[in-house]
Amino acid sequence: MTDHIQTTHVGSLPRSAEVTELIFAHERGEPVDAARFDAVLTEAVDACVARQVACGIDLVSDGEMAKISYATYIKDRITGFDGDSERTPPADLEAFPSFLKRQASSGGTPTYRRPCCVGPIAPKTLAPLDEDLTRFDAAIAAHRPAGSFMNAASPGVIALFQPDRHYGSQDAYLEALAEAMRPEYEAIVAAGHVLQLDSPDLGLGRHMMYKDRSDDDYLVLIARHVEVLNHALRNVPAERVRMHVCWGNYEGPHHCDIEMRTILPVLMTAKPQGLLFETSNPRHQHDWQAFRDLAALIPDDRVLIPGVIDSTTNFVEHPEVVAQRIEQFAAIVGRERVIAGTDCGFSTFAGFGAVDPEIVYAKLATLAEGAARASERLWRAA
Repeated sequence: MTDHIQTTHVGSLPRSAEVTELIFAHERGEPVDAARFDAVLTEAVDACVARQVACGIDLVSDGEMAKISYATYIKDRITGFDGDSERTPPADLEAFPSFLKRQASSGGTPTYRRPCCVGPIAPKTLAPLDEDLTRFDAAIAAHRPAGSFMNAASPGVIALFQPDRHYGSQDAYLEALAEAMRPEYEAIVAAGHVLQLDSPDLGLGRHMMYKDRSDDDYLVLIARHVEVLNHALRNVPAERVRMHVCWGNYEGPHHCDIEMRTILPVLMTAKPQGLLFETSNPRHQHDWQAFRDLAALIPDDRVLIPGVIDSTTNFVEHPEVVAQRIEQFAAIVGRERVIAGTDCGFSTFAGFGAVDPEIVYAKLATLAEGAARASERLWRAA
């Protein structure tokens, strides 16, 4: 990052109807032709990478094409998960039951199985990851982006959505998850990609899994999440890892979101060198001030990847707004330590996304244009 602000996003991108059909058929346990599945997914990943490059995105992903969601996919890769679990809505939606009901009745809430931990957790197979890597590598070779990353679920977010029915201890559950996921983390980095750990448990967890606890309790609990995550990354260089933190990728009141200012000291103890976080939606546009006021806590090598594009609305941000958001963070840590990102993924669950697929790529294009404007001004001023 010596001559321009690089661009990236959080990971998931819209899947086609055919891809979604195949993923849900597999989820239901229906027979799926392996050759067709691979061919459709290979084509989808290739098209996804091609469009990211065409939009001007520097650091691309495979769009998480083969995953039904960013957390529950792990049941096919590690042991100990089965069945389903009851849904617990976030506290902000519970406060507005009429809106919660409207979301559910309008299809605003995705439906898919969230298995519980019902037995010992251990690595099962890396075959699905190997398939993801093969498709992604082929697309990268064809379209030659500047860089690449691949998503993986953090131990904390797995625990957030898939409750423990076996260990009886949150510490034991998190530790088992971390050890079981470690081979996936290390394999992604060994394959030459930056590893992105999706960790909304550090933000969203406050008004979901720990909504009956105090803020002080919450900070102690998520410090443990970070400690376990750091241990799982013990064989991975910090500069090959980034971590995404958010408060839930949904349109809603979000008035129960814990402040970035409150959790930032804990986030700065995490090993990943890159931090992706929300700053574009109305609830978090002020969060740049937390980074400014607590700048002394930010390690000198930490790279900030603020979301300068919202992921829950069909507004296409003006590139000047994007540029200004980037410049706010460049003024805090320096232009070389800022990458322009998105608030969250655009298709967190297969077949579900608030933003029209074509508008997704229009938003990525304006992200790149805004980063170019910011780059011109930041380097011209140097």
